Amino acid sequence: MNNKKKPLTYLTFTYGCQMNEHDSEVIAGMLNKLGIKETDDVDSADIIIFNTCCVRQHAEERVFGRIGQLKKLKAKNPNLIIAVGGCMVQQKGMAREIAERFPYVDILFGTHNIHNLPQMIEDVMNSRETVIDIWDREGKIIENLPIKRADNVKAWVPITYGCNNFCSYCIVPYVRGRERSRALEDILREVKSLASEGYREITLLGQNVNSYGKDLKEKLEFADLLYALDSIEGIYRIRFMTSHPKDLSDSLIEAIQKCPSVCEHIHLPLQSGSNKILKLMNRNYTREHFERLVNKIREHIPSCSITTDIIVGFPGETHEDFLDTLDIVKRIEFDSAFTFMFSKRKGTPAADMPGQIDSDTKKDRLHQLMTLQKEITYKKNQELKNKILDVLVEGINETKNGKLIGRTRTNKIVYFEGNRDMIGQIINVRIIEPRTWTLIGEFCGDEK
Repeated sequence: MNNKKKPLTYLTFTYGCQMNEHDSEVIAGMLNKLGIKETDDVDSADIIIFNTCCVRQHAEERVFGRIGQLKKLKAKNPNLIIAVGGCMVQQKGMAREIAERFPYVDILFGTHNIHNLPQMIEDVMNSRETVIDIWDREGKIIENLPIKRADNVKAWVPITYGCNNFCSYCIVPYVRGRERSRALEDILREVKSLASEGYREITLLGQNVNSYGKDLKEKLEFADLLYALDSIEGIYRIRFMTSHPKDLSDSLIEAIQKCPSVCEHIHLPLQSGSNKILKLMNRNYTREHFERLVNKIREHIPSCSITTDIIVGFPGETHEDFLDTLDIVKRIEFDSAFTFMFSKRKGTPAADMPGQIDSDTKKDRLHQLMTLQKEITYKKNQELKNKILDVLVEGINETKNGKLIGRTRTNKIVYFEGNRDMIGQIINVRIIEPRTWTLIGEFCGDEK
């Protein structure tokens, strides 16, 4: 592929969720295998790749703005290859729109054929013609692709691809396809390999991890996978996201309780505290079901932290509906919450629903919700003062005067003084200053 004396270089811009981050790791692995080296210099890169997100309008606007900035660079260097792929491109008609607005883009690819990107790059190098390759439907899961992990301590491990839930606001089933579970043996093989390479923590990824195994011939559920992974020596911590409330089972709660390596943290998206809005969202649970589920988790796993996602300003959301959301947030007291204003996504039912909420109202509701959650998060973190917690040291944060950064089992970030040799170790840290979004601690125990 490379006829130059100097190795080709690539730069990837990644937008969106953890699954997109993992896809970019696969892209990096494939290109590295071909001898193409990663760079962080946009002006000298031979290949620039955009791995895009379309969950919210803002993400698309950022991508369009960044591609537009490359017009001058492309004119200066006609051999530069610009590739745009991911969820945004998978949307119906989007590839054509990008090709018309940015004719200097060389490659357009979707979510289902990332494994073909090296061939697309070679085709462009040979022909200098634009390649547009978007698969309409998902194919079989491609295993054993090379991967260049972005981290040396923790790793993403997808267990499912796609989604079957079709929440009325969500574009994911349309751009990621229907839900497919990876075979148990493939997941175990990958995690064993990670353990042998020195990784200490894995995060299992899926749009709804709780439905893992439903499409497999072998009768399996998510709890079975956790038990199997828990037995792998060398993996100290197992996390997972995201859990759909309608599918979180008693067996999963029991598995978290019984498996030493499974962390006591569940990300459980509420989305709204109004039953009317939950129905319009096609979430298939009620606020009462959600609250009973949280109470059950806390009964069986008292130390478990629970985080969530909440959308305000969904079409038809009245002031009373919003008050229902504030009410359940006060009652449950999440450890933290990702909060969003409703954003129209073309092609989803919610985009055409009556009762669209004006921007000022959405902003006001978001501000109220964020203010409430900030108070709750700060209060819950204050309960940790002077407690000694197990912290996995992830690295050094240069913006915090070179302090080490680590994470508790309950997914809270801790900064503390220490030495570089601690990275990758689980140590005891006393919390001396709880803040709203982070904890300040001091090393006080032996490494594990």
